[in-house]
Amino acid sequence: MSTEMPRRSKLRSLWTEANSFQKVAAVLGVILLLAAIFAPLIAPFDPLKQSLISRLRPPIGFERYKEGFLLGSDELGRDVLTRTLFGLQLTLLLAVIGACIGLMIGGFLGMLAGLRRGFTEDVIMAGVDLQIAIPFTLIALLILSVFGTSLTVMICVLGTAGWEQYARIVRAEVRKLTSLPFIEAAKASGAAPFYIARRHVLPNIISPLVVQFTLSLSNIVILESTLSFLGLGVQPPTATLGSMVGYGRDYMPSAPWVVIAPALAILLLTYVVQILGDWLRDHVDVRLRDR
Repeated sequence: MSTEMPRRSKLRSLWTEANSFQKVAAVLGVILLLAAIFAPLIAPFDPLKQSLISRLRPPIGFERYKEGFLLGSDELGRDVLTRTLFGLQLTLLLAVIGACIGLMIGGFLGMLAGLRRGFTEDVIMAGVDLQIAIPFTLIALLILSVFGTSLTVMICVLGTAGWEQYARIVRAEVRKLTSLPFIEAAKASGAAPFYIARRHVLPNIISPLVVQFTLSLSNIVILESTLSFLGLGVQPPTATLGSMVGYGRDYMPSAPWVVIAPALAILLLTYVVQILGDWLRDHVDVRLRDR
């Protein structure tokens, strides 16, 4: 009871302090997350089931609406709502995995560069500069064209997107923190570098990492959608939001609902991630909490 009450009071105060945009984003985030998790239970049809006699049927409320296809059907007679739910699930999963991989790679290399300095720092930052100099979309296109478009390759591509931003942020924060008196005192007391990094450095760099994670998450959603739009992402018949927009663009003049649903899901997902990331940043930053 003693631990549950403070948690409830913290959640209550967190919700009370939030503005209208943050509350709307929180509600939308819960809805999108639950929709992605429970897509197999919510979806009214099999996402791969085709019915050519039901192709390009409009959503409910329009003529030629077919019962059950609430958001209409696509060019192969598949339910748009079902495929949007499963596409949201896969797109969100790929984005989270990719962002986590980028965070681990970039965070580790940035911490190593900030603590070790010298030759190690020069090599790591040279890799960062090289990654920044070349547009990552071109790198992704090259990797996918050489190694194929399997799900494993796609995860690896998305995981290497944005690691250099984590590395730059962590390195800069570590260099700034290591010059402060409490870090110098920890070094003087004989604390190991790993202990200093875990105990003193990490709590003070959570805030910029949270912001970068949310930026990376939304960027990976856009990157995955772009690659799928170009036909180099997850291959059909598996649904992702980007592939639905890509394959549905030819039918926009006559059947815009094929594109509207997945495009709106991408828009809402990136909006929610950005707003909630900024909101979370204000509450995990140890420097802001003490003010």
